[in-house]
Amino acid sequence: MKEKLKHLELFLKSSDFNRGIRIGVAIAIPFALLYFLGYFEYAPAIAVGTFLNSPSDIPGSIKRKVNAILISILLSMVITAAILFAKPFLVVLILVITIISFIVSLLSVYGFRASLVSFSGLLAMIIAFAIQKQTTQEILVHLGLMTLGGLWYLVVSYVFQKLAPKKDQNQLLSDSLLLIGEYLKLRAKLLTKKTKRDELLKKTFVLQNQINEKHETLREALLTARKRSGRSRYEEKQLLIFVSSIKIFELIEAKHLDYKMIDSIFGERKSFLKASKKLNKIMGNHLIVLSELLIQNEKIPNKDVLLKALSKTKESINQYVESVQLPEAREGALVLQNLYDYQEQLLEEIRVIRRVMANVHDASKISLKRESSNQFLTLQEYRFNVLLQNLSLKSTIFRHSLRLTFALVFGYLFGYFLEIQNTYWILLTIIVIMRPSYGLTRLRTKDRIIGTLIGAAIALSIVSITQNIVVYSILAFSSLIFAVSLLQQNYKSVAALVTISIVFVYSLMNPDAYEVIQYRVLDTIIGAIIAIVTNYLILPTWEIDNQKQILVNALKMNKNYLLATQELYKNPDINKLHYNLARKEVFLAISNLNASFQRLTQDPKSKQKEFELVYEIVTINQTMVSAIASIGNFIINHKTTPASKEFDILIDKISNSLQLACTNLQVKTSNAKVAEEIVEKAENKLLNAYQKLSNLRDESIKKGNTEIDQKTLHALQEAYLISNHMVWLKSLSESLKKATNKYKKTILENQLTH
Repeated sequence: MKEKLKHLELFLKSSDFNRGIRIGVAIAIPFALLYFLGYFEYAPAIAVGTFLNSPSDIPGSIKRKVNAILISILLSMVITAAILFAKPFLVVLILVITIISFIVSLLSVYGFRASLVSFSGLLAMIIAFAIQKQTTQEILVHLGLMTLGGLWYLVVSYVFQKLAPKKDQNQLLSDSLLLIGEYLKLRAKLLTKKTKRDELLKKTFVLQNQINEKHETLREALLTARKRSGRSRYEEKQLLIFVSSIKIFELIEAKHLDYKMIDSIFGERKSFLKASKKLNKIMGNHLIVLSELLIQNEKIPNKDVLLKALSKTKESINQYVESVQLPEAREGALVLQNLYDYQEQLLEEIRVIRRVMANVHDASKISLKRESSNQFLTLQEYRFNVLLQNLSLKSTIFRHSLRLTFALVFGYLFGYFLEIQNTYWILLTIIVIMRPSYGLTRLRTKDRIIGTLIGAAIALSIVSITQNIVVYSILAFSSLIFAVSLLQQNYKSVAALVTISIVFVYSLMNPDAYEVIQYRVLDTIIGAIIAIVTNYLILPTWEIDNQKQILVNALKMNKNYLLATQELYKNPDINKLHYNLARKEVFLAISNLNASFQRLTQDPKSKQKEFELVYEIVTINQTMVSAIASIGNFIINHKTTPASKEFDILIDKISNSLQLACTNLQVKTSNAKVAEEIVEKAENKLLNAYQKLSNLRDESIKKGNTEIDQKTLHALQEAYLISNHMVWLKSLSESLKKATNKYKKTILENQLTH
């Protein structure tokens, strides 16, 4: 019970609920004010304008938010006018629906915020069908009131922003820490769960994508929030937490271990990994608690449990060495030591977050040059040329726009000729359900129908108990607020709440609530069927057909990251910024690749061509990024020896293999080669360098020097890490080259012949 109350408190304090309240207040005030002034007939138009222009009010840059709402107001007004004036003429109306549906849905090429503006435009078109205005004067008055409603919402949004200026950023930071905590716990399971690794890895793909999305939004919100006077203390606090959350995520990524090697080294001695696994779990849970405290503002828990778990992890290294004995224990000990160093760094970043949350005034200042920080922003391109480039059947958005247009025109004509009472409910279902991918459309269709049936059942039971108008009004209003609040969390619940809200809104005007419920359910099912059938039959977009460019980009970013790490090894001080930028780009590329794989899993089985091959390519790409990150992380956090000639030879070999993998996907041929004999010599020399240090250490132990000094330990760690990871990367790049070659023959060449 206590846990449920805590989750309820977190929800009520969340920015999602705040957004629901914001929209609720923006709609309620005009209704109440105009009712008392005697102009209640104007309230619905203002409420429509308010509701229509709220979707683009999402976390991020204030400037982009304001611009999006203003564009949304203008778009909604123009679209509403076009529909209202075209209504009496069926042929003209169909033409207007076609043009609006296609052009407005195509605006989604400009990114997520633009897709929400696009949704507002489509919603305005559908709501216009419910508006009964006959004369030009009535239409113009309605448009003016709608515009007023949109501007009123902008004012309300601004006031809420001033009252709680950092609520959105705090929620994003909280969500980010929560996801990273879950990710860290998932990585802990990978250490020992040998039989469940594939299943766990697929779960990591989802979490990686979600974390990267949160970090991208936070970059926009925090790095563009700088003012000439500098940051406030609170902004400084948020930025410190954000930077530490990125470091934690990157550290976790850097420790995607060679699990086959782990299994080989430890075999039946997996018990020595339990301390590391437990520490990961404890740190993950601690991050989740901190994520909750960002919203609750309660006392930070004691850190002793973290320090105790870290201490036990250190002890497990000594226990392993005592149990197995040197030199046999050396390789396992170095693995455990590298793991310990990484967890120690993780814990330090967690402690940074703790200190910042405990006392804002003691937070250290972050020095980010504007030029440097701007490089970490992923800027959306808004040129007209972007739209022109997507006017092709190769574009997923273009195909989606054509499908959506067909579905809306068909849905309207279907309702028109069958004289369905509220045809616009069918159209509303179509725009809410239809997505560029069939898999997501199918998922939303199921959730929409189930949610609508649940909502209808609840509404029906309430109507059976009471016909009180006050009760209906309260339920309609509160259902809308909760529906908006849950929009990003549970679409099935949203569908149920929206149904309840609509049923009671209509029940206020139509005394026969049972009829309203009946039509609502029937129209939703009709709209859902049209959406899912259209998505399957009309220019369907299957993920496997659009995956090539995502794969190519992931390979290119992997190669760039590898080369940036090579430069970092040569001169960490000069090349760190370039390395960080390359790391950010490859993380985003891998996130997109993971998202693409998730979409593939949602497609029908018959369309998941070479599923296991695609999974192999995605997994190898992910593993390569982690292996490279592991080397980069070691270089940044240790004083290293100069990069060897052999290191550079292997970098060239791996880079060449990645380039060949790219070439395979682009269906080209390449003559680029690296002499295998030179590569083999370089590989052996790196491995021998570690063996040489290992032998020297053995001789030192024989002489009685059992305690190892830090310099020797770091030298052994570096030699072991570099030699093993470079050989591992070489093997992975070769596997990637073979996999992409098979992908070319089984998928790409087949696509070209068709």
